Formats: sequence, C-alpha cells, structure tokens
Amino acid sequence: MTDSEQYRVRQEPFYRQQGNEVALYAAAYAARLPVMVKGPTGCGKSRFIEYMAWKLDRPLITVACNEDMTASDLVGRYLLEAGGTRWLDGPLTTAARIGAICYLDEIVEARQDTTVVIHPLTDHRRTLPLDKKGELLRAHVDFQLVISYNPGYQSLMKDLKQSTKQRFTAFDFDYPEAELEATILASESGIDRALAAQLVAVGTAARRLKGHGLDEGVSTRLLVYAATLVRHGVAAGDACRMALVRPITDDRDIRETLEHAIDAIFA
Repeated sequence: MTDSEQYRVRQEPFYRQQGNEVALYAAAYAARLPVMVKGPTGCGKSRFIEYMAWKLDRPLITVACNEDMTASDLVGRYLLEAGGTRWLDGPLTTAARIGAICYLDEIVEARQDTTVVIHPLTDHRRTLPLDKKGELLRAHVDFQLVISYNPGYQSLMKDLKQSTKQRFTAFDFDYPEAELEATILASESGIDRALAAQLVAVGTAARRLKGHGLDEGVSTRLLVYAATLVRHGVAAGDACRMALVRPITDDRDIRETLEHAIDAIFA
C-alpha cells in the first residue's frame, strides 16, 4: 500500500449538508485554497472534512492539536537509531509530500509558536521549510490545508493570530435544524424518526441553557450516543441522563432542569 493509499477514506461517511457547503468546499479545493471550519463541539466539522475527502477522492491526514504539540510534531524530526540517525516526516510534511488534505483539528489548542509553521503553506509559496533537514519542501499540487476550531472557547490566551486567520477561507458550522438532526440520529443509530425527534427536543432544551449555566450546548455527537444507547436496549430517559446530562454538567440545578425536560418529553 502506497503512502497515499493508507490515508484514503474508503467508505462514504454519512453526512447531510445544511446549506451549500459541499459545493463551496469543492470550489475551494479546486483552487487549492486553505480552509477554516468554525463551530461548536460535536456539530459535524470533522465529519464534513472526512466526507469531502471521500467525495474528492483525496487522502486525509488528521492531527488532533494539543498544547504540548511542537513544530517538530507537525514537521518531523531526526530519530536516533543503532546505525545513526533517520529523518521521520511529521503528518504535515507527509501530507504536503503526497498531496493529501491535512486537517488540523482544534488548532487553537496548539501553541502559537507552533502554528506559525503552517504559514508558508497557506499563501502563494505553498512551501514548507524543513530547517533541521536543510530542505525546502514544495507542496504537492493536490495538497490542501484545513483547520478547525470552536469560537466559543476563544480567549486572549487561546485564539488564532490575525496573521493566521487571514490566510484561510472559512465556513461557519452550527448544530443542524431539528428535522435534519433527527434524520442524522435515525441514520447513525438505527432508531425510528419519532424517537430521534424526541432526543433532538432534549438537545434543544439543553442548548437554551448555554450561557445560563452551561458553557456549551449538547452536541449532535452526544445525541447520537444517546440514540445508540437506546438502540442497544437502554430506556430513553436513562440514555439521555447517561449521554446528555452527566457528561456536560455537575451543577445540581442545571441537572434538575434537564431532568425535568427529559421527564416531560418522554412522559
């Protein structure tokens, strides 16, 4: 298996578009423009990128960013072996070499001195300096850089520099409308549409509490978890408590409010 083949998305990921984002992304890829995907936790950002990689038949290399990630983790480093040293490409370098889509998930979690390494890949140069190796890598013609983050967690300490933001085209994502979200739940878990609609109603009630005790609303991902539990024989109320209440808050008042909503919806 070639380097690129191991990163192929071989089966179509389930995705239902909310607008014209599929056509817009395809246009951005055709122009090889870098893309930023913004939206709350669990609203489908990563699934969308996976779906587009499948649709465009491009390899996809995903990096889950974190505060301990260094530029070497992205670019590569020399490894010490018995016979000497060996250079090992990082995921960003690999993607640039083979013409993959490189997806940096939750990029604001990485340090700003790490993220600046992507700058030469996001303008007309499309190059990646490998300083430790003494190589200037010119990105493959099919390479594209994609980043995502959750604007709800922005702060002075965790936000992208304007010099980084203004290198990307961007999409705003949000949770799907109720009817579409119910379709997603039914398709992902196998439950019927009526029950899926009830779970979405619980999610909607929880999202109204954002900014009033909750930092973030219930994600579509958690709703799918609840639906999956129901599909495996768990009572709907218990599934909601397990997937939609306990993970997101320990506040007694918020929990009681959500409990009342669950009891009312599944009465």
